[in-house]
Amino acid sequence: MRFELDFPVIQDQYQTSPRKLSWIARKFPSLTFYKKMFGVVKRAARLAKQGKYGDPEWCLSSYEILRALESVGTQAIIEKIQSVTKQSGPSIIIGNHMSALETFLLPYLICPHMKLTFVVKEALISYPVFKHVMLSRNPVVIARSNPKQDFLTVLKEGTKRVEEGYSILVFPQTTRMLRFDRSQFNSIGVKLAKRARVPVVPLALKTDCWGNGTLLKDFGKIDPSRSIRIKFGSPMEIVGNGKAQQELIVSHIENCLNQWNSNTTDS
Repeated sequence: MRFELDFPVIQDQYQTSPRKLSWIARKFPSLTFYKKMFGVVKRAARLAKQGKYGDPEWCLSSYEILRALESVGTQAIIEKIQSVTKQSGPSIIIGNHMSALETFLLPYLICPHMKLTFVVKEALISYPVFKHVMLSRNPVVIARSNPKQDFLTVLKEGTKRVEEGYSILVFPQTTRMLRFDRSQFNSIGVKLAKRARVPVVPLALKTDCWGNGTLLKDFGKIDPSRSIRIKFGSPMEIVGNGKAQQELIVSHIENCLNQWNSNTTDS
């Protein structure tokens, strides 16, 4: 672990323990969760504006988001975190993108073990309050208006971050998708890993408990009946043009989602 924290750090796997919910959490899960979430973001933004929001503070904020989700009845099952805990240097972590939850929750899982940043869309650094948090994390920012320019930005700025010791979390889909479509999952993460000469770590995510909103896409309905499922895959070195590794990443995501959807009533 890179630094000591005064709350639990997941080393291998995790499953939410049974807990008793308050009446208001059962009746109004979205209201209860977002009240807590905005409190977390407000505190984080205040520290970020003061230049006091480092990796331990980021981990704490992310941990508090997980606890807030669990407090309204959401169950989380997280597997194979040792894929990042055992890495001795930076990696490119490549996953599917289903909801805003990933941005909030994944730092708690990864950041204690790796110096981490994200590839993010420009809109995330424009949100009131939250922009201060995201800018403090030194992200690779893309506009999502010019795919060619975004590709060049990710390769150039991503390689620079890796040289600075960062692992980078990449969501290759052009937008969030509840149903995984391999044709929309580009190979930018693999290309970045090849250029930066670091391994890739596949990441399968099922986070549809956090819905996409109508007016504000990032803040939709919270549905505790849908569990959070997260599973890391084994690290891989890029060989040749990386097509084999791209296929293994896609297969890991597809296999996990198929298994999770067949074993539960979640959609």
